Amino acid sequence: MRTEFTPAQLADPDVATSARAIRSCVHCGFCTATCPTYVLTGDELEGPRGRIYLIQKMLEEDREPSAATVKHIDSCLSCLSCRTTCPSGVDYMHLIDHARAFVARRHRRPWHQRLLRAALAAILPHPPRLRAALRLARLVRPLAAPLARIEALAPLAAMLEIARRRPRPGDPAGQAPPAPAGAIKVALLRGCAESVLRPDIRAAAVRLLQRAGCEVVDVEREGCCGALTHHLGLAGSALQAARNNVDAWTAAIARSGIEAVAVTASGCGTMLKDYGFLLRDDPLYADKAARISAMAVDVSELLARLAPALAAPEPLRIAYHPPCSLQHGQAIRAEPKALLEAAGFEVVLPAEAHLCCGSAGTYNILQPAVAAQLGARKAMRLDALEADAVVTGNIGCMVQIESGVSVPVLHLVELLDWAAGGPKPDRLDHRHPGRGK
Repeated sequence: MRTEFTPAQLADPDVATSARAIRSCVHCGFCTATCPTYVLTGDELEGPRGRIYLIQKMLEEDREPSAATVKHIDSCLSCLSCRTTCPSGVDYMHLIDHARAFVARRHRRPWHQRLLRAALAAILPHPPRLRAALRLARLVRPLAAPLARIEALAPLAAMLEIARRRPRPGDPAGQAPPAPAGAIKVALLRGCAESVLRPDIRAAAVRLLQRAGCEVVDVEREGCCGALTHHLGLAGSALQAARNNVDAWTAAIARSGIEAVAVTASGCGTMLKDYGFLLRDDPLYADKAARISAMAVDVSELLARLAPALAAPEPLRIAYHPPCSLQHGQAIRAEPKALLEAAGFEVVLPAEAHLCCGSAGTYNILQPAVAAQLGARKAMRLDALEADAVVTGNIGCMVQIESGVSVPVLHLVELLDWAAGGPKPDRLDHRHPGRGK
């Protein structure tokens, strides 16, 4: 595409990056076939090609975007399926991120939207606040149905619906084995929502990694990866979170000799791997951030390298749901399935495995109607496989999917930990009768 940015505009590194992305687009339309919102609506402006046109116009005009433009930018899930499909290598991820930051700076939303977004940014990245908010939300959950009927308050109903699922404690029954001599030292990101909603995932990951030959090192002052505020367009908050973590992990390298930063939430992993880009122009952090990004690995990526001994205690049929942030954001597709198959599980993928489940960070709160459609579509595809359980690698996907499927939803590490000698995930004892083979 031809662009008309001025030299002054192109002096801004973010505008220059967006201009390159826009010029790379040849309007071939391949991306529309794999874009969830285009698949649902058939609307050109609800696909990547249409959004690129709107973003180009918004950035070139350099003024407050229209409500219609904001609506179409907001409705993008940032699933990045378009990036996987694009034959021209359009950098859509950084383009949509820049567009969101531009909207956050230049567009004044209605008061209820501003309040909701401020609440999400203030609560979700902070586990103590999130725990308190979930306890409060459960008290007022009966209001979810009437709130859902009021368009402006539908996001609150979505939040209350998520809050109905009580956090699960970590699994005290399976203690982590001691790290072997000469173990690889790994920092394991604690995360935000996962540490509150499913702390048993981390417990399983620690056991599994230590059996695989790692020493899991606790890192002081580590915090939220910044993805939640980043995708809300709050660039300053996201960059501050990134700097905080770069400092924490850099100190851990010097103090403990960590060699990798492993992640069990693939949305966080995509963010960590982008720290080098996000802080590329920061003279104090550019090199350190690039180093951390190079050290960041999804837990499946690390386990595939380590090849731990695995043996399925039961011959289960597993429906694997690949998170968008893993298959599109990080281009990790084969490793999780290969690990499950190496353990002896039968693994099946649903139709439309490339399409988003509708979670997408805070999307299922901010865009509840579209998220519900995508969630129901994903649940239908997964249930059609008649598996014993659904396995995925992202807490957001787990929360989104488990309300719609009739079988347990597990994290990859929970099942692999069991196959490596750890405790059986208790959710497998509550399978729907007659599911699977």
